[in-house]
Amino acid sequence: MVVNKTRLGSRPKSHSPDSKPGLAARKAATRLLSTVVDKKTSLDGLLDPAGGNPAFRALEPVDRSLVRAILLSALRHRCHIEAALSQMLDRPLPAGARALSHLLHVAAAQILYLDVPDRAAVDLAVEQAQSDPRNRRFAALVNAVLRRLAREKEKLLPRIVSSTRNAPAWFIERLSAAYGDRVEAILAAHATEPPLDLTTKQDPEIWADRLGGIVLPTGSVRLPALKGPLTELPGFAEGQWWVQDAAASIPARLFGRIDGQRVADLCAAPGGKTAQLALAGAKVTAVDLSHNRLGRLRENLERLGLEAQCVQTNVLDWQPEEPFDAVLLDAPCSSTGTVRRHPDIPWTKSLEDIEKLAALQERLLRHALTLVRSGGVVVFSNCSLDPLEGEAVVQRVLTSHPQAVRLPVKAQQWSGLEGMVTAAGDIRTTPDMLPDDNPQLSGMDGFFACVIARPE
Repeated sequence: MVVNKTRLGSRPKSHSPDSKPGLAARKAATRLLSTVVDKKTSLDGLLDPAGGNPAFRALEPVDRSLVRAILLSALRHRCHIEAALSQMLDRPLPAGARALSHLLHVAAAQILYLDVPDRAAVDLAVEQAQSDPRNRRFAALVNAVLRRLAREKEKLLPRIVSSTRNAPAWFIERLSAAYGDRVEAILAAHATEPPLDLTTKQDPEIWADRLGGIVLPTGSVRLPALKGPLTELPGFAEGQWWVQDAAASIPARLFGRIDGQRVADLCAAPGGKTAQLALAGAKVTAVDLSHNRLGRLRENLERLGLEAQCVQTNVLDWQPEEPFDAVLLDAPCSSTGTVRRHPDIPWTKSLEDIEKLAALQERLLRHALTLVRSGGVVVFSNCSLDPLEGEAVVQRVLTSHPQAVRLPVKAQQWSGLEGMVTAAGDIRTTPDMLPDDNPQLSGMDGFFACVIARPE
């Protein structure tokens, strides 16, 4: 059937209400995709096993895994999918046909990017359209569009990828302003499923050999993207390592030797940096606003056999009895540096969000500087790619704070990652760093970090 001959209003055959295997998963994926894109809702919250979307939680574990895979692919490749679908039609879908658009995106994600038989993806999409009063009259269109997409995908997809920037316009504008001609490499990294990085308690070379990974310049152990349960990997139950992107492990390393020092970790959960500080011998106080997140931090530390004092409070209201030797502030941010892992971010965040978060970060940094003694150090970091949340925040604070000076990071201390040290001496990582011949072993999260001292 030729798609451009298909009438949008053609009526399908009568539909049986009986549900086919897999249909509930596709319906859940479509509903959640709509919630992310149309209501700007975080995907992590929707997929939370305890408090997430009811339709998702009602599924069997295998279907939950399928829904997660569909959504990650549909969001990671959203612009490419949109471009491919548009070439299957002779005119755009009706303006109000959002439910139809999301249904097609879910099916196209399976056809183009997942190991799902094309026929199954098409048949279930048609069944889904027939079961929805909003889409019933478009069932024939769904069938024709997806069958053609399945036939032509091998030739179509490379052409789409080479000609379509895979991100919303606002996000590309922010990246272009900050990174210029590196934008394409960053977007390409975002389109690749990220590897799994581990921070080990000791002997990273031994653990890399045991787990079949490599050791990165940060000392992290990198494995290809995980295919089975994380908890079944050697060393997990024994608390020999924890999951932490290579870039996320850098801020805690910027303190140098901290054994015996009193260190506060602000906005600490889920605790990867807390564990690093404790492992380095510091007396750590972990502070976080969320009771649940702080509970997970305690569980992580218990598994790892590490200790920290935990304080549940709003950091901005916290006034400890005596100042600390050092403070780590990994501030709340837009998380645009983690798009590889959270492809919903460009579709749920905006420039307005970034500006609001930058204002909060400035307040937090100014307060963090009051918590450290004279001669002490604050490391300020976040996982945003946007300079508004990094360089600009630091510049405002340093310009107006009489008792704060930047301690430039020395590039020669970071062999293999010299390029992440900026001219000012800050850390700026991007997803296109740490390239590897194997895409499954490439890249790192986008991070910013700056070391600030209070002179004696």
